[in-house]
Amino acid sequence: MPFILWNQALSVGIPSIDRQHRQLVDIINDLHDAMLAGKAKDISGQILENLLNYTRNHFAAEEAMMTAANYAGLAAHKLRHRNLTRQVEGYVLRYHRGEITLNLHLMHFLRDWLTNHIQQADQDYRPAMQARGLQ
Repeated sequence: MPFILWNQALSVGIPSIDRQHRQLVDIINDLHDAMLAGKAKDISGQILENLLNYTRNHFAAEEAMMTAANYAGLAAHKLRHRNLTRQVEGYVLRYHRGEITLNLHLMHFLRDWLTNHIQQADQDYRPAMQARGLQ
C-alpha cells in the first residue's frame, strides 16, 4: 500500500499542476518503499536528490503559472516554497553526511509537507489560475 494515496483532496483542479503533484507523491512513495525493503542506504540518497530536484522544478513551474495568473499571493507563496525547499535540502545534506537515516520521522515530514502544502497553500491560487484559463 502506498505511503501517500493520491485522492481528490490533493487535487488543485489545474491538470498540469496535479500531474506534477502526483509525480511528487510517487517519488515519496518510492522513498518509503526503499525504506521498507531495507534498501534505504543503497538508493535513498538518489531518491532524496530526485525529490529535491523535482520539487525545485515543480515550484518554478508553479510560480511561473502564478505570475501569469497575476496571483496576488505570489510573494508569500514563493516564501513558503523557499522555506520548504530549505528544509528538504537540510534533510538531504544531513542524510549524505550520515547524520540521519531514512526513517518514519522523515517520511512523515515529507508526507505532511506535501499534503498540507497542496491542501492549504496551493488551493489559494486556484481561482486566479482558473480565471485566466491556465491549465
